[in-house]
Amino acid sequence: QAYAHFFRSFDAQYGGFGDAPKFPMPLNLLFLLRYWKLSGEKKALEMVEKSLEGMYRGGIYDHIGFGFSRYSTDRYWLVPHFEKMLYDNALLALAYGEAFQATGKAFYAKVVKEIFTYVLRDMTSPQGAFYTAEDADSEGEEGKFYTWTREEVQKLLGNRAESFCRDYDISFQGNFAGRNIPNLIASETIPDREEERKLLFSAREKRTRPFRDDKILTGWNGLMIAALAFNARALGEPKYSLAAEKAVNFLLNNLRREDGRLLARYREGEKAGLALAEDYAYLIWGLLELFQSTSQAPFLREALQLNTDLIKLFWDEEQGGLYQYGKDGESLITRPKEVYDGALPSANSVAALNFLRLSHLTGKKDLEEKALRQFTAFGGQINASPQGFPFFLAAVYWQRVPNLEIQVIGEDAGEMLRIINSLYLPEALLITAAPARDQSLNELIPSLAGKNPFNDAATVFICRGSACQAPTSDPKKVREILAE
Repeated sequence: QAYAHFFRSFDAQYGGFGDAPKFPMPLNLLFLLRYWKLSGEKKALEMVEKSLEGMYRGGIYDHIGFGFSRYSTDRYWLVPHFEKMLYDNALLALAYGEAFQATGKAFYAKVVKEIFTYVLRDMTSPQGAFYTAEDADSEGEEGKFYTWTREEVQKLLGNRAESFCRDYDISFQGNFAGRNIPNLIASETIPDREEERKLLFSAREKRTRPFRDDKILTGWNGLMIAALAFNARALGEPKYSLAAEKAVNFLLNNLRREDGRLLARYREGEKAGLALAEDYAYLIWGLLELFQSTSQAPFLREALQLNTDLIKLFWDEEQGGLYQYGKDGESLITRPKEVYDGALPSANSVAALNFLRLSHLTGKKDLEEKALRQFTAFGGQINASPQGFPFFLAAVYWQRVPNLEIQVIGEDAGEMLRIINSLYLPEALLITAAPARDQSLNELIPSLAGKNPFNDAATVFICRGSACQAPTSDPKKVREILAE
């Protein structure tokens, strides 16, 4: 039903869903990728690809400094609301990263790298945590920082200006209030204009910047940590997991009280606000991705501890599901529960997926039961209008398909990991362990016990559901098994 809705509301000409204003809706794209994997429906993948390319070509994407704005005021993705949000860029990096795995097309990896270039350059604190947003306005005008006149571009690029302006729709009359938003909507190709881009970027840096909201929000940081850690694997870029690690360390050291209670926000040394269910859920998601990228037991341990706290503070023992506010919060007449997935996934959607993955990793069956209770608690609401819950449906997907556990044991596993991480496997959990591993990892993940490499060669153990393949040290065999 959700797929049928997205099929009907899809804009086949420009990508995305519905008419103006048009939002990126990366959660819809993550759902459609899973639907394609599950059903083999090629149209689902086409919808994802058309949307990802359309958004990139439009002015909603900053072709000079990178990163996405919040939404487009028109159907074509041309004129954005120029504000840039951390969460949009995190979720879009996940969507482009998954599309790269699903298709192998280098274009998607390029966009992910550009998003992270923007985030690590402009949205990262000296301590490694991520800022919240950048405003649309500068000098009292929306978009002034981001737009150009034809004369400005000609002066900067000289004899290269003509072809650049043709590619990026820079005209004398302008496409936005007499100025120009660079875009590739009408361009037949996606040109390589790196030298010209750098010249324009350097000139733009001398302008008055839009105001930056330099609050550090626990939840939105959790999303960016998840995006960085996931793409560290998908793109084979360890620097992204290092950036994620720095942010995690900042949050755990600065946004927790002495009793372990997570807090919501931080700015200039001041921390405030009790974290909500989504703050816990998003950070646990980030820690789970970071554990898969680094194999460091402390990240899994922290995820489990925060998950225990989440249940203790937010779980509804009678009806199932998570309340938005903790039981230690202000006395409220009602305690709402959020399950709708809009621009952000709901706490219950992310937590359901976290519960299932943590249960699978650790063998804690009570966590899987929590997720199943969420399915029961919210099932009627979701069945009535499934397109409003695309990330919750990602948790349903994870529970319904036979899960894939991939354990890579041994040193020098680079080739094996490159093969595994290049594939689109949304139902997989990856565990990498050295022979002389931290024994606490065996305690956290009981299925690791007794697993050792054969003949000192990195060995891969693959189980789908309860069926396990014979262990192998042959990269070709690993690809064959996973391709099936």
